[in-house]
Amino acid sequence: MRTASQWKDYELLDASRGERLERWGDILLIRPDPQILWDTPRRDPRWQQAHARYHRSNTGGGQWERLRPLPDSWQITYGDLRFALKPMGFKHTGLFPEQAVNWDLMASLIRDAGRPIRVLNLFGYTGGATLACLQAGAHVTHVDASKGMVAWGRENAVASGLADRPMRWLVDDCGKFVQRELRRGNTYDGILMDPPSYGRGPGGEVWKLEEQIYPLVADCVRLLSDTPLFFLINSYTTGLSPSVMQYVLGSLMPRKVGGRLEADEIGLPVTATGMTLPCGATALWRAD
Repeated sequence: MRTASQWKDYELLDASRGERLERWGDILLIRPDPQILWDTPRRDPRWQQAHARYHRSNTGGGQWERLRPLPDSWQITYGDLRFALKPMGFKHTGLFPEQAVNWDLMASLIRDAGRPIRVLNLFGYTGGATLACLQAGAHVTHVDASKGMVAWGRENAVASGLADRPMRWLVDDCGKFVQRELRRGNTYDGILMDPPSYGRGPGGEVWKLEEQIYPLVADCVRLLSDTPLFFLINSYTTGLSPSVMQYVLGSLMPRKVGGRLEADEIGLPVTATGMTLPCGATALWRAD
């Protein structure tokens, strides 16, 4: 498992009885996590000091319970990158901290390439991966179906001092955008995607990962340049193993480009136990 262990402003303090205790800067949050099946002692006193706790509803969704004064939004940093956070529906905060391990990997590949790199970030959310690639020197096209998430990503770019870097921020259905890019003849050296299990595009388009991931990846492979650098797929979908995504990617990458395939879980270190909480799965093709 690859672990996002370089955070200073984020910490997974403990994980027990179906919940995480997390520190986001100075803010303590308790959030549910279906993978936390164990009932270990909650010895950290900060369980009783949380600013808010997210409660799931039996009918779907849920709500935040504010336990102490909590700002409407606040910021944390990862290296020189700065992100705005706020409690959102479905327990989210606007950032997936485990993805930092993928940010670092892609940034290293871009810096080491020694040439201009064009990156396409599909399902880009609030721009964590986009900012990491921009900071490493890439030209990035960021695509997400949510106007609010794209605006949030722009704000993070400004806060990180990257607003003047070469980028495109687009509100669009990812599949339709890829089809248009194919017709335009545009290509990219690096492609990454972090698709949801289920979602809707800006025009009401339905996305179901198990049904649509293979044709989307097939189209994206056709968008790769003649000298591709990487193709990364991340997923949080329960039951979709790293090996499945590796097989999808490996079956579609043209043999002539060579390179190598990798797949693994990604996770976060748990301070209370010294163990790692699995948080998703990543498949990666990278050039030799």
